[in-house]
Amino acid sequence: MKIYLVGGAVRDRLLGLTVKDRDHLVVGASVEQMLALGYSQVGKSFPVFLHPRSKQEYALARTERKTGMGYGGFDFDAAPTVSLEEDLLRRDLTINAIAEDDQGQLTDPYGGQRDLDARLLRHVSPAFAEDPLRVLRVARFAARLHHLGFTVAAETLALMSELSASGELQHLSAERVWQETERALSEPDPQVYFQLLQQCGALTVLLPELAKLVAVPQPSQWHGGLDAFEHTMLALQLAAKQGLATSVRFAVLCHDLGKGVTPADQWPRHIGHEHAGIAPLTQLCARLKLPNDWRDLALLVCQYHLNVHRALELKPATLLKLFEQTDAWRKPDRFSSMLQGCRLDAQGRPEQAEQAYPSEAYLLEALRCANQVAVKEVVAAGFTGAKIRDELAQRRLQALSQFKLTYRAD
Repeated sequence: MKIYLVGGAVRDRLLGLTVKDRDHLVVGASVEQMLALGYSQVGKSFPVFLHPRSKQEYALARTERKTGMGYGGFDFDAAPTVSLEEDLLRRDLTINAIAEDDQGQLTDPYGGQRDLDARLLRHVSPAFAEDPLRVLRVARFAARLHHLGFTVAAETLALMSELSASGELQHLSAERVWQETERALSEPDPQVYFQLLQQCGALTVLLPELAKLVAVPQPSQWHGGLDAFEHTMLALQLAAKQGLATSVRFAVLCHDLGKGVTPADQWPRHIGHEHAGIAPLTQLCARLKLPNDWRDLALLVCQYHLNVHRALELKPATLLKLFEQTDAWRKPDRFSSMLQGCRLDAQGRPEQAEQAYPSEAYLLEALRCANQVAVKEVVAAGFTGAKIRDELAQRRLQALSQFKLTYRAD
């Protein structure tokens, strides 16, 4: 029995990155031996164990054989006779197929260190094409390592394209697709994930609502010649650079889905796209089973980003309506996140990344002023029932009218 450190821990150490997860591979052991040593088994499809003290994961070396469609269509052999090289052969990328023993010695049978030096994401073997989830994983690693200069090897991209065209991706569960996509959104360059999926044909299969933005023209005076997909990718890239929450990045990703349903004879204009985007966005969220709070934030950015852009022109009554429709009174943090998403739409254009966005500060200050109208004062004045709401709205309207007269941007 011998234990190796494998996968991301070895890769990240060799790259000089912070090691977060430590996965271990056990060669020459059986399930019974692991249990006898106090490990607790957690794997269902194949034997994975938690260390009795550290609770880190230890997996038995295994081989796998394709038996069906999709991510789960495999049989596994985790017998004690499976060698280290056999286990590493089944892994996705060469940079993830390096093992380190307890003496610090590396086993690298498939050129992982060479590809680390060359900044290449390359598949280990042709068996890569048997697992459709690897299309998403490679795209996610590309998003994680793009800032270090990593690119996908041409032969690996070709296999990703074959997988996308094979029908295998359709057998991935919504949960797995969303899990990989959510993780990709948190990476330093999330736009690379979606660009690669588009490049290999997977975007049309997994995120057709987003794929419909590709090559859709926009008015050049506002978007500098970028099509709707390119604009979205630039806005998403800026969202990551600004360190915005992953939920805001998703909202930025989906804010212009309505442009994907604009009839071609209306291009490059997209009148009403903010409302047209509600249906495809709702469909996408339902299919991938997104959390409700993520969906709701994305819908707000989609529906209201044009109104937010024009905030300084809005009448007090329209401001009041905006606050009511977005539930800004009860959910000010979500309202602030919505404004961040709208700002990224404005800045996600050539030479606009550093452009000031006065609407954000203006609306936050307007909301603060309107919130100074206290409900208890309305009740104390003798209003009851529905009249409380009406009087509260009237007083807030007065506060917004006064705010609009006196507001001066710094």
